[in-house]
Amino acid sequence: MPSVSTNVFVPRPATEVFDFLADARNLALWSSGVASVDAAFVEPGARAVYRYRYPGRRRPHRLVCADYEPCRRIAFRGQRMWSPLGTQVPLYAFDLLPHADGTLVRLSVTSSLSAGLLLLGPLIAMAWRRDLPTDGRKFCDVLGAAAPARPALPAAAPEPEPAPAPAAGSEEAGAPGPASSERTGFDYAH
Repeated sequence: MPSVSTNVFVPRPATEVFDFLADARNLALWSSGVASVDAAFVEPGARAVYRYRYPGRRRPHRLVCADYEPCRRIAFRGQRMWSPLGTQVPLYAFDLLPHADGTLVRLSVTSSLSAGLLLLGPLIAMAWRRDLPTDGRKFCDVLGAAAPARPALPAAAPEPEPAPAPAAGSEEAGAPGPASSERTGFDYAH
């Protein structure tokens, strides 16, 4: 049973991060293990059932909320998927640890395998070790964590006249450059 996890830090409160994760429709925005989730609203909670498509599969499968502890842990278990080599049941789990300035999130994927797929367990784990860090970065980007929101600055004073060019051979102290525009706000995509 291959299991892979990675940690990401999101500079948002645990309640916001948990609410985002509790809506399984958001998985398709960042997780490589979820191609799509039906758009119909499902009340988040233990045993909530969604219809989703696993990458490479044509028909939808069931995705069930297997663990639900508000602001601490949430997990979704996929339906058993058959292949000529055996079956696979994915479990996507998210553990949240609140901090003063954000939330540490452990993203985990565990695949329960049977029959011949057991022999491919190391390859499946290798694929998740490759993909899960990328998924973690996408997760942070979707939540707007790439550029943490900062309080608005007071209105800028009029710009000073440009300083004359320094004389040859003199050293000029570097002034900080203009602040880059940062993305603020948060939109849940649904």
